[in-house]
Amino acid sequence: MSRISLLLFLLVSLLACNNPNTPPDRRRAFRYNQHNPITSLDPAFARTQNNIWAVDCLFNGLVQLDDNLNVKPCIATHWSISGDGLTYRFFLRSDVFFHDDAAFPNGGKGRKMVASDVVYSFYRLLDEDWPKPGSWIFKGRVVADSAFVAESDSVFVLRLATPFQPMLQILTMQYASIVPPEVCNFWGRDFRRHPVGTGPFRFKVWAENQALVLVKNEHYFERDSTGTRLPYLDAVKTSFIGDRKTAFLEFKKGNLDYFFGLESSYINELLTSEGELQPSLHGQFYFLKNPYLNTEYLGIRIENDSLTPSQTITNPLQIKKVRQALNFGFDRAQLLRTLRNNVGKPATSGFAPRGLPSFDAEAVPGYRYDPAQAALLLAEAGFPKGQNLPKITLLCNNDYLDLCTFIARQWEDLGVKVSIEMTETALLRERMRNGQAPFFRASWIADYPDAESFLTCFYSKNATPPNYTHFQNASFDQIYEASLHETDTERRYAYYRKMEKILIEEAPVIFLFYDETAQFANQRVQGLSRNAINLLSLKKVQIMP
Repeated sequence: MSRISLLLFLLVSLLACNNPNTPPDRRRAFRYNQHNPITSLDPAFARTQNNIWAVDCLFNGLVQLDDNLNVKPCIATHWSISGDGLTYRFFLRSDVFFHDDAAFPNGGKGRKMVASDVVYSFYRLLDEDWPKPGSWIFKGRVVADSAFVAESDSVFVLRLATPFQPMLQILTMQYASIVPPEVCNFWGRDFRRHPVGTGPFRFKVWAENQALVLVKNEHYFERDSTGTRLPYLDAVKTSFIGDRKTAFLEFKKGNLDYFFGLESSYINELLTSEGELQPSLHGQFYFLKNPYLNTEYLGIRIENDSLTPSQTITNPLQIKKVRQALNFGFDRAQLLRTLRNNVGKPATSGFAPRGLPSFDAEAVPGYRYDPAQAALLLAEAGFPKGQNLPKITLLCNNDYLDLCTFIARQWEDLGVKVSIEMTETALLRERMRNGQAPFFRASWIADYPDAESFLTCFYSKNATPPNYTHFQNASFDQIYEASLHETDTERRYAYYRKMEKILIEEAPVIFLFYDETAQFANQRVQGLSRNAINLLSLKKVQIMP
């Protein structure tokens, strides 16, 4: 059977699983769409959400996050950390097996996973002959020699060069998934199309840009609270319809079980202006909204001390009071009501968003809509009512034109004139990387659930990315470095809040809003996770009759 014929056969089988005439014990296929294609099923390349969701089904790491962002056991049953914070020792389960694959001897039967597989997987990330996006999680953080050691089949040791408190959270990332050496060596770079892990689902077929089909791993090691082996689903089918509106219509027709994300073309069909599911959809779908570790902002490239006074006037964003005035000068709550049906929360605290355990809006008060204060700051900066203030150019891609237009119109009431320059997403990112974007719309999504993942964007020793604003502040840097070595959680959070106050004072960004996830599902879907990292975990999901 050809690959395309096999794909068609599997898709027909999956549709049958959701046919009401199919026996209940076969109605366990979960169907969802990704509007961006998957580029690789290799966890070392799990850089984007579309890749991450698929990889999460296929692979496991030493540890994992629960829905409250607590680090929990996975392949490792427990672990210990040395008093100096440099040595992590993980004790592994003995009942974890890789999926079957032809690369294994003995008829291709998947073998037991051992500590040496962890060593191989982590060194594979650091292989300089084949650079991988996930290499950053260890690069510059682990010792030069014997960074990863298998003390026995069941004990793995990781050694850091300097203490780094978020390391456990980093190990929950899909980059840190465990892979089998012989299968990786057999397939080489084509492992991206022949993924073999230990996860709740195993690979079946992938027609790139068309569909991906995964099937249940009958030998998966995790069980639910009653002792039932996970997962509950028999299969997962991902389609790749690029147009969100078309995908939304497929969801409404019942051809998809799950839909996520919002767009102006259909948002009002799903949600009321107050951010609730439209009454007409009750009984058919349900809506889950949850904090999402994503901060939306406008970034300003800070030139520090390199500009002369005349250049500063040409580029007024280099004046701190102007940046502060812009932060006070628009209504974040109205923006969310008008454009996002109240999905999201105004960014009225620091840069790191709601949903993080260190977030404390009372301890870190930020900017709120205050046009009088904005006008006062503009006058103090030498531009009363915007007089003599040069026009400001804001770089924006098409997806955020409505947002940038809304803000620009409110700034016009202060006398601030803004020109919005439409830029393709790829070109905008390239200009941000090259320091050629003086004022730009952007967002920052957590790589792992710790505020350090956001504050690293302003550490002066970091290049672009992540320091797109070129921000430099000696006090910020000193506190940032101290936080990396702090083992006491509350003291570390206190450092984070000090850094946030510096960012609010210096205003290298215009704080917009803290994002929220928007998940929609058919009423027959149960067990969907709600987490702030927007991970679609399917091992506990069920499709009910």
